[in-house]
Amino acid sequence: MTQPDASTPDNKGIGFFERYLTVWVGLCIVAGIVLGKIAPGIAKSLDGMAIYVNEAPVISIPIAICLFFMMYPIMVKIDFSEVVKAGKAIRPVGLTLLLNWAIKPFTMYAIASFFLGTLFLGFIGPDAVDYVKAPLGSNLDVGATYGAGEVVLVDGVKMLQVPLWRSYLAGCILLGIAPCTAMVLVWGFLAKGNDGHTLVMVAINSLTMLVLYGVLGGFLLGVGQLPVPWQALLLSIGVYVALPLVAGYLSRKWLIATKGEAWFRDKFLKILTPITITALLVTLVLLFSFKGETIVENPLTILWIAIPLTIQTLMIFALGYGISKAMGFTYETAAPTAMIGASNHFEVAIATATMLYGLSSGAALATVVGVLIEVPLMLGLVKFCIKTKGWFPAESSDEGESR
Repeated sequence: MTQPDASTPDNKGIGFFERYLTVWVGLCIVAGIVLGKIAPGIAKSLDGMAIYVNEAPVISIPIAICLFFMMYPIMVKIDFSEVVKAGKAIRPVGLTLLLNWAIKPFTMYAIASFFLGTLFLGFIGPDAVDYVKAPLGSNLDVGATYGAGEVVLVDGVKMLQVPLWRSYLAGCILLGIAPCTAMVLVWGFLAKGNDGHTLVMVAINSLTMLVLYGVLGGFLLGVGQLPVPWQALLLSIGVYVALPLVAGYLSRKWLIATKGEAWFRDKFLKILTPITITALLVTLVLLFSFKGETIVENPLTILWIAIPLTIQTLMIFALGYGISKAMGFTYETAAPTAMIGASNHFEVAIATATMLYGLSSGAALATVVGVLIEVPLMLGLVKFCIKTKGWFPAESSDEGESR
């Protein structure tokens, strides 16, 4: 099966701008941190422009705008006849669900527990504590215990005092149970995977997350039942996936009908080529202008959290990529299958950590570290995928994958 709409000039290989994207990413991270330091008022004003749920910022309006321009050029390229065909690929979709819901949450818990609770505990501080919001709906007395925490008064407010490393662990868990439903479309696009198949897997994971996010979170956190942030999940999926998808589908249909497929492919798509990456870089500047102060104040802590998150990402990617090869998947299917397991929906994780534990909690910091390592790691994996494309059979064998 072919995807003529994806035949843009960059099909010959990664261009100069894309080849050094990691450098641009690093520069944008630095620019964001500097912006947050020298103009905190601007960063604070932009960060305050958000849609709130239960007094927690769930959708950042500036970042949502950037994500729209990041996602729209990808969505408009999707031929929905390819989506229907990809939806019949039962084995890769099944592998994606297995990785994201039966393996990844538990490996994240095990890896983060070992590194944060054992190997790095001396660096973090065995007696270091964090003060997080009391569990939603609870009415505990001061001095009462809840899981590994104790209820204390902080500035007249009841807070739960927990070991600091456990707070970091909670953030890692929230990342591990949130499979990516937006950025993975960017990674799949850059790796020249099957966009239609990626979209199908994103849709299935989005629906599955509504059911399993709270269940697995409550089980793995081990400090009580995690309330399912239904509104946060629905808003995130609607803004980050559904809106650009609908806009892309409608504009594609209208443009081809009015201008013709040749104009759409040769003119319109060529104009859109740099928009996705440009929007990605602007998003990074915004994100790190919002959270840069936290990173600057906790450089070593960032390292202790980043190491288990990095190991988890590489391990899940290797597992997905290796199983895909063993099962005979084509490259166009194998690349997004592995990457959707490796990447995380950090927007939902940050929103949930803020909602459950507070903006200044260790859990919220851990989810921000997820943003810090996500882009460089995934860009490296994109390059690895492109270089190993020859490991997989030609795309014409895709029909066998649906069996």
